[in-house]
Amino acid sequence: MSDKKRKFNFFLLAPPLIFLGLAAMFYVGLQRENPNALPSELIGRSVPAVNLTDLREDPAPVDADFSADNVKLVNFWASWCGPCRAEAPILERMADEMEIPIIGINYKDQPEQAKAFLSQFGDPFIKIGADFTGRNAIEWGVTGVPETFVVDENGVILLRYPGPITQSVLDSHLLPLLNGVAE
Repeated sequence: MSDKKRKFNFFLLAPPLIFLGLAAMFYVGLQRENPNALPSELIGRSVPAVNLTDLREDPAPVDADFSADNVKLVNFWASWCGPCRAEAPILERMADEMEIPIIGINYKDQPEQAKAFLSQFGDPFIKIGADFTGRNAIEWGVTGVPETFVVDENGVILLRYPGPITQSVLDSHLLPLLNGVAE
C-alpha cells in the first residue's frame, strides 16, 4: 500500500453551501413584518397615466383625473375574479355609506361580463374604465386582482393593497390612512 495523500474535492461542499445560502435568504425574507406584502415602487409617487375605455359608455375614453375628488381608491377588478366578488359588498358600503370615491379599473375582461358583474354585485365606482390589454395594470405594478391603491388629493399613491378588501383590512389599513389624510 502506498501512502498517497488524498486530495479533498471542494466541489463536494458546493451543494450544501448553496442550500444553506438559499435557506438563509428565505429565512430573512420571511422575517419581514408582513411576508405576504409585496413592495411597490409607486408608493410616494404620482399615479401612472391611464389609457382606458369607459366601461359604461364604450368606446369613449375615461377621463381619470387623479388630482381631483380628494383622497380616493383605485381598484383593479375583474368579473372572473372570485375575491373581487367577496370584496364587492365592502366597496359598495365604502362608496355609499362612507362616501369614499372609488375609481374602478376592469382588468382583462369582456365588457358584457363586467357589466353583468356590476348589475349583480353593485357599482361603487365614480368612474370606471376597462383595461382590455392589461397595459395599465402593468404600469401600476398590479400583480393580480383585486388590487387597491389609495391616492391622495395630489395624485400621489399612499398605499397599495393586494387582495380583497375585507372589514379587517378596511379597519386596519385603509381607514386610518384615509382619516389621517382627510384631516
